[in-house]
Amino acid sequence: MEYLQITVETLFGFLALFILTKVLGKTQITQITAFDFIAALVLGELVGNALYDKEVGVVDIGFAVILWGVLIYVTEIITEKYKSTRGLLEGRPSLIIYKGDIDRKQLKKSKLDINQLQHLLRAKDVFSVQEVQYAVLETDGTVSVLKASQYQSVTRGDMNLSPQAVPLPRTLISDGEVIWDSLEEIGQNEAWLKRQLQSQNFNSPEDVLFAEYKEGEPKLFLIGF
Repeated sequence: MEYLQITVETLFGFLALFILTKVLGKTQITQITAFDFIAALVLGELVGNALYDKEVGVVDIGFAVILWGVLIYVTEIITEKYKSTRGLLEGRPSLIIYKGDIDRKQLKKSKLDINQLQHLLRAKDVFSVQEVQYAVLETDGTVSVLKASQYQSVTRGDMNLSPQAVPLPRTLISDGEVIWDSLEEIGQNEAWLKRQLQSQNFNSPEDVLFAEYKEGEPKLFLIGF
């Protein structure tokens, strides 16, 4: 009975946290601020401690998760409606590089050293501080970079070329399975897909690890197992 109780409480806790994450939105996952980090720790502790406490049941876990979820949700509503609370609850971005110069005061205030700054810049494909005109340390700990003009990529506008439509690639096969929704979206059918595979010496979708369709290209991009 003890193992059955742990199983039931674990499944309930998992479902409760999953539903709560869906309700709160994707930003809780992709943009973790200090407040979000604390909220995630507390939620984990609430469910984790409850699982091994014999005096705590499913109802208690549900109440704790719902109460904490309401607090997080109310906090999100407050930060959306009242801008003055965002700095306290979510933090403020810091301009750590201004006109090519590193702001040491902002680095110190953000508890960031040079090595950490270089690591964050490399994550943005910047391998030299000299390439950076402006850099902003965001509230989720990432860095947004604006390169100096001489290091920026050349665009069609820079070369006075007319703009072109950029097609969205579609994945048609993943791990040997056909993604029928994508095939339908491009206006093709199974017979067309088979012809595409046979033209590149593949007998069936099961032989293909990955297949990508790009509008305007005559053949699919295929990777076999």
